[in-house]
Amino acid sequence: MAWYDEAVFYHIYPLGLTGAPAENRYEEPVHRLRSLIPWIAHIKELGCTALYIGPLFESVGHGYETTDYRKLDSRLGTNQDLADFVRLCHESGIRVILDGVFNHTGRDFFAFRDLKANRENSRFRDWYCNVNFWNNNEYNDGFSYDNWGGYNLLVKLNQRNPEVKNYLLDTVRFWVSEFDIDGLRLDAADVLDFGFMQDLRKLADVIKPDFWLMGEVIHGDYSRWVNERTLHSVTNYHLHKALYSAHNDRNYFEVAHTVKRQMDLGLGRKVRLYSFVDNHDVERISTKLRNKALYLPVHVLLYTLPGIPSIYYGSEFGIEGRKEWGSDASLRPALDLEKMKQGNNPCFELIKALGRIHREEPALVYGDYRELQLTTTKYAFARGDLLITVNCNDIRESFDLPADHELTGALSGKTLTPVNGRVHIDLEGAGGDIWIPKNGGRKYEPMNLPNRNTSSDDPARSQNRNDVRLPQRASSPKPYEEMTIEELQAEILAKMASNGNVTDRMKQDVLENVYRDSLLNWVRSFR
Repeated sequence: MAWYDEAVFYHIYPLGLTGAPAENRYEEPVHRLRSLIPWIAHIKELGCTALYIGPLFESVGHGYETTDYRKLDSRLGTNQDLADFVRLCHESGIRVILDGVFNHTGRDFFAFRDLKANRENSRFRDWYCNVNFWNNNEYNDGFSYDNWGGYNLLVKLNQRNPEVKNYLLDTVRFWVSEFDIDGLRLDAADVLDFGFMQDLRKLADVIKPDFWLMGEVIHGDYSRWVNERTLHSVTNYHLHKALYSAHNDRNYFEVAHTVKRQMDLGLGRKVRLYSFVDNHDVERISTKLRNKALYLPVHVLLYTLPGIPSIYYGSEFGIEGRKEWGSDASLRPALDLEKMKQGNNPCFELIKALGRIHREEPALVYGDYRELQLTTTKYAFARGDLLITVNCNDIRESFDLPADHELTGALSGKTLTPVNGRVHIDLEGAGGDIWIPKNGGRKYEPMNLPNRNTSSDDPARSQNRNDVRLPQRASSPKPYEEMTIEELQAEILAKMASNGNVTDRMKQDVLENVYRDSLLNWVRSFR
């Protein structure tokens, strides 16, 4: 099998993570890409084996309005910086794929500049789609053209033009020669010309062993793009939507139905789609989930359902990010890795544990998927000889599943002994586990899991909420950014109390939120 079949991806939006300016003034290179070198060890620690990083090449703003396909964005550094970065990733056993933004260019791209200067006489007029010199646009070019998403900033390339096609294919050859990349994520693949993608696949099959093509596709029948003639994989937006909405709505039927439909189309067996719960275009999973405790079962499913799992940078720490009108900046923040790793973050520990389990359990890649038990709030399935159970309810759920040998919970460390070919599993609210055959010799230590709702029927956790010891406020005033999680919680409770009665439910909501970014936003919201 190819490397990407067994991969776990980490996803970086480099202009955001490095804190690059929003506008490119095309000045001397600033070597911000070098600041990402410490993240390579972090990626490996998480158990990720591949990195999707992009966009990277010269552009005027967010990176998808390309100015020069063969030059690293000057806000990030030089081509040598990128070559060095990929080499260091490879030395750590991490494959690297880049964004291939081939559907459109920016207005500063050489072909479009020539079109503006020479109009009807430009030799590049047929590089773009539906150029009409009888129309105009908001830039007062004196002509109109097709674009992406209604944005004239993104000028639609004519991939059927042999010159355009050859230029783009030569660009891929250049990237492999100069940077030794291992594959591409094709931006806006749902509107790329199929003939161009087929030619790109022919190139991929010969340019480098197991060179991977993954396309950004949101809607539609994924098998149109994923096949032996076109792409190896696409972004699984269908599963993305199911994962967060099923937990918000307490309806695991949505996830199970999505998986079954894709399996019926042949997706998930021989073909593995690119699975994710958030990325640079959608809100963070910790923001989308109404109950933050459901972070655990969401990620158990991400790593165990058929597909190639991916983690978007920062979400392994449980950070939040809300999509704002006209801006994606909050989804693409600059982060200080050293600060993010201070303290004991249960989200980070969970993702690290899931990465290890995925690496050590081939059944999560090659094992058949079999649905075993399904209700609105509980879901159990097998991957080969593994059993996976998740619970999106607030209270404990019980499972009765087939098993002919002892099982160990890879997350909980619990041991289950079957009786008459069945095992009984009690799973606490917002819980999840991966059950490994004990006779396989694999051993997993119980881990510090993300905070979850307590179950009123759990004797070990059934104390009255009024008896819970509340966190104490900081002994002396200090900036919110310097406060611990407990101090932030105490500050929020104090501000609530100053505004009126604080109910047990309100206390519970505060105590169950252990995510720094969320608490910082919450405490700042008081007036």
